Amino acid sequence: MKFKAFLTDNGVALLEKRFLPALDKIDKTCNLYLTRDHAVFLHNLLNGDGLQSVAQFRIEALFDGYRISSQNEDRIAFAVDLSLLHRAIRSSVGICNELTAAGSASERLQIKLVKKLPANSTQPMPFLTFETKGYKSAVIQDVPISKPMSRAQVLELQSALDSAQALPKTLVQVHDLNQLQSFVDRMRHVGDVLNVWISKHGDLHLQISTTLITLGAEFRKLVVLGERAEAPREDRSLSAQARSERAVTRGDAEAVQVSVKHFAKSLQCHTAKPDCAFYGIAEQGACLTVIFQFFIPGTRQTDKSISLHCRLPVLDPGTN
Repeated sequence: MKFKAFLTDNGVALLEKRFLPALDKIDKTCNLYLTRDHAVFLHNLLNGDGLQSVAQFRIEALFDGYRISSQNEDRIAFAVDLSLLHRAIRSSVGICNELTAAGSASERLQIKLVKKLPANSTQPMPFLTFETKGYKSAVIQDVPISKPMSRAQVLELQSALDSAQALPKTLVQVHDLNQLQSFVDRMRHVGDVLNVWISKHGDLHLQISTTLITLGAEFRKLVVLGERAEAPREDRSLSAQARSERAVTRGDAEAVQVSVKHFAKSLQCHTAKPDCAFYGIAEQGACLTVIFQFFIPGTRQTDKSISLHCRLPVLDPGTN
């Protein structure tokens, strides 16, 4: 089992400045899944509990000189602490910059999978090692990782990843994530359960209710991908809640309840600087899906080398 690569400048910018800070806010530990073509950061895909997230990169978006081999069809997966990984990359980049400023031409930042014998231990342990070489010296930083997954575990992870790629039949596009963030910041002090309606008319309706207060926000006439429908004229004068409930009755909308905490965590992905987000409810109300879209800088074309999406588990209405 071998993995070795050089982290490119673009890879450093994506991971250090954008994605690792965002993913760390979802959960401290995630699975890193490496294949011949992709590097994937995964949260909670195997245990089924909590907020799931999938950040996937084409190899060329992060690495140069990429080499991987294993008996699992050149696939390697392990758990890693994101804060330690982030700190190692940030520190290594700082060392590279210091060497350059001192006039010592530094090589690129190399990352590889190794086994080492930790102090006071008789058992070798796996590490991700970051190596920065100067003219006369080399700086090495080790990030501890879990034991790499077995073949059966890798197959299970791949199956879960394939299932997580399924798209809802209707997606609505939200450009202003700051508006959503502002609303959630107000909501999180009101209650723990968020009601979400998404219609084929392009409406996203959020509401939180307690015995004392109801707080809601509605985003209307959003761009719709997938199945869509025209809103009846007679619904225009109705309240947001009445309009949403009628749409559900007609089969033109779906509704789920999710945790306010999970919804707030999913919005932390704005740290990764997506250009917009799509919201949809999976088939049979299985989960609330949030897909973040990234454009190629300076264009309105989707950057297909990067993808990020979250799946929020739904709550059982009978228990709330």
